Amino acid sequence: MAKAWTGALHAFGFFVLATNLDRIGATAQISADAPANNSARVALQERRNSELDLEIGGELAAVPRGTTRYIWREELLKLPQVTYAVSNDANFKGPVEISGVLLEELISALGGSSPANLVVAICSDQYRANYPQEYVRAHHPVLVLKIDGKAPREWPTEGEGHGAHMGPFLISHAKFAPSFKILAHEDEPQIPWGVTRLEFRDEQRVFATIAPRGPHAGDANMQAGFRIAQQNCFRCHNMGEEGGKKSGRPWSVLAAWATAGPEHFISYVRNPRADNPNTRMAASPQYDDATMKALIDYFRAFTPQEKP
Repeated sequence: MAKAWTGALHAFGFFVLATNLDRIGATAQISADAPANNSARVALQERRNSELDLEIGGELAAVPRGTTRYIWREELLKLPQVTYAVSNDANFKGPVEISGVLLEELISALGGSSPANLVVAICSDQYRANYPQEYVRAHHPVLVLKIDGKAPREWPTEGEGHGAHMGPFLISHAKFAPSFKILAHEDEPQIPWGVTRLEFRDEQRVFATIAPRGPHAGDANMQAGFRIAQQNCFRCHNMGEEGGKKSGRPWSVLAAWATAGPEHFISYVRNPRADNPNTRMAASPQYDDATMKALIDYFRAFTPQEKP
């Protein structure tokens, strides 16, 4: 639940607020709305050439399962680049210029016929950001290679105030506009810094690990909690090997909190620093009672049930 809790949410009987990505005020060398350059290809290497190389894994045809390959930074720089003036990315203290590769361009450059339809960005602190196809189509995320024309060693520190280095990669957007809203949860930008690895996964398989369970799994409230937790909580809290591990508190702990102490669960989600001044979890004061009930109902389903 840190760096804001966290996949692209689907309408499930809820009102979905659809918006188009507003690119007014952004400048681009290549339009992010343009189709990826299918002629571009990138080589996967078995060994790292530099600490600034990108780790690649997951379910790609060219990558044996369970192994890691690398894309050398110089190869990434050879792919079609985009450049944007960015002013609404919370990682930066003010306007910056970002340059890099659109995720859809990178997906195309990797080619292959794998079942991967989800990009998972894994960070040095075990935070994970998920990019389903729906999110990529709506927001055109950029794997950032340069900030204000500078390489990662010269990047500013992250905007949370902890002085952490943001390299070797981060992900941003030209200008983010929410594409849906479920209860009080609005589509959030997935803007991880400290990205070291991209995994190409099967969306259904990954999110199945946290799908609602039990006799009420199909209820609207349970589905709402699931979709919110999928985009928010899953970034820092894991279910087994899936999900982020930054918080150190797995899904079962959230379930126990929601079951045994719902009032504390609510207050912590809305204002975590009131309970723990040192937490790096972002507050969600906008989550009203209906939203919190959906999350609590959802997480309670993961509490082991006593046998009669």
